[in-house]
Amino acid sequence: MSDYTPQEKSALFVATITSFTGPFVISSVNVALPAIQKEFNADAVQLSWIATALLLAVAVTLVPAGRIADIHGRKKIFSWGLFVYTLASLVAAFANSIGMLIFCRVFQGIGSAMFLTTGTAIITSIFPPQKRGKAFGIYVSAVYIGLCMGPFVGGILTQNIGWRSLFIVVVPLGALSILITLKYLKGEWADAKGEPLDVLGSFLYGIAILAWVYGASLLPSKTALYLMVTGTFCLAVFVWQELRVRYPVVEVRLFSRNKLFTFSSLAAMIHYAATFAITFLISLYLQYIKGLSPQAAGMIIVAQPIMMATFSPLAGKWSDRIEPRKIASLGMGLTALGLFLLVWIGKDTSLIYITSNLLILGFGFALFSSPNMNAIMGSVEKRYLGIASGTVATMRLIGQMISMAIAMVMFAMVIGHVEIAPENYPQFIRCINLSFSIFAFLCIVGIFFSLFRGKLRGQ
Repeated sequence: MSDYTPQEKSALFVATITSFTGPFVISSVNVALPAIQKEFNADAVQLSWIATALLLAVAVTLVPAGRIADIHGRKKIFSWGLFVYTLASLVAAFANSIGMLIFCRVFQGIGSAMFLTTGTAIITSIFPPQKRGKAFGIYVSAVYIGLCMGPFVGGILTQNIGWRSLFIVVVPLGALSILITLKYLKGEWADAKGEPLDVLGSFLYGIAILAWVYGASLLPSKTALYLMVTGTFCLAVFVWQELRVRYPVVEVRLFSRNKLFTFSSLAAMIHYAATFAITFLISLYLQYIKGLSPQAAGMIIVAQPIMMATFSPLAGKWSDRIEPRKIASLGMGLTALGLFLLVWIGKDTSLIYITSNLLILGFGFALFSSPNMNAIMGSVEKRYLGIASGTVATMRLIGQMISMAIAMVMFAMVIGHVEIAPENYPQFIRCINLSFSIFAFLCIVGIFFSLFRGKLRGQ
């Protein structure tokens, strides 16, 4: 970091610290799900909602938060997001029901959205194009270090102290992040200061996302169909609203006028749709089918994020010199390979086979993620950075929710609303096989969008 200015160093340091926290909690809680199920007698679908509630809240909040940050200041929204996230984590540690825990996860999601959408925009605001890929590589690497430490530390804490400790440990991290942000992050960024917020557009967007995700969780019931039709209608009205207002919450014309932005965003959505539920499913598989402890399961799952954290900075640096679509497409292809190999796992599959595939997935993810982010943020004008950051983060979260929705639908259709137990282990394995089959197909489709997105640089 010797070639960075003091302002660049402070911004990257703060963004990196905060980008670690959210993924750490997500991945550590995945390892603790069997313990949570045991305490609250939760069924498989309720367990899915512990992850999905956070993602849903993030997706609904991201775009409006990005726009509000453009208007009122990115550092301000960044700081408030950290405060909401930390407070929600503290309350979650004392949850006395599965409903209360899911409620706290919603507010964790709202806080996460506020600092996620502003973190990438702040980096893009400060770093020049020739340094941006490397900066995003470091930023993304911190995300993966959080994912890496989550299963390992989460497994140890859950086994020795209890799952509530996973939320308590976040509180000092959040408090430290707030202190660092207020003390060391100098400056404020509000490129759209004085412009109004499209409240109606934000409302329509939120209703559309809520209806779609909740509807997906109820499949194959008739209510699910009604909700998803409602979500589609609200989304269509939302697009119409955004095209007619002067200051939209989402600049939808970016998608029609900017192929590089559109295809890169779609590639991100598809990649996350194909990969996010991997940790959720493998964690349950290792503990239920293989009989591993939370700590032992975490030590295996950690293989994937270790590869992500190791190679993401290098991939980001390479994308400053090599066309990002080439590196990202190679990463998408490796991810598809890893997913295809996981389609065939069963009760007798060796742990070496599982770990090897997680390493392939981690390497593929590292090659895809930071070059893809570099392509997206480098493809828009500076005045659209907040909107672009919020939009791409939303595409990523929609992908993550699609991933969890696929897993939830498999549980609902194959197992039903019952606890995972030895008598339904064959059905549970069937859910995993079906989910990974769908994920592998999605990744193959994603290669097309990644490879044919167009060039970031005119070379």
